[in-house]
Amino acid sequence: MVEKIVKTEEQWREELSDEEFRVLREAGTEAPFTGEYTDTETEGVYACRACGTELFRSTEKFHSGCGWPSFFSALSGDRIIEIDDYALGMKRTEVRCAACDSHLGHVFAGEGYATPTDLRYCINSVSLTLQPSQQ
Repeated sequence: MVEKIVKTEEQWREELSDEEFRVLREAGTEAPFTGEYTDTETEGVYACRACGTELFRSTEKFHSGCGWPSFFSALSGDRIIEIDDYALGMKRTEVRCAACDSHLGHVFAGEGYATPTDLRYCINSVSLTLQPSQQ
């Protein structure tokens, strides 16, 4: 179980850049193919940019061609929260950090990627920081 991090929106606004706040705290989306980690192949662990909770491993990252970093599995089930999202008039599944409740992106199933799971965690680069593995 992850430790809960509770801050006011004012505290988050002081700690995050305008773009980070828009995506992480207001459930925004960065433009496709513009994110820092879209094509990154560095080995390591991806953590929540807002609170540092480890979320995804580079070994579960794959090139989906969608314009955002894609992962076929989260680090563990207690690190993320999945929420039904009807904001665009269709059902999607929003992914949030379980520790700080920050928006990360969405998860999609049944798209036919050749991965070990039937999932694509489509995550905003601005929601993540990469902690490279020690070589």
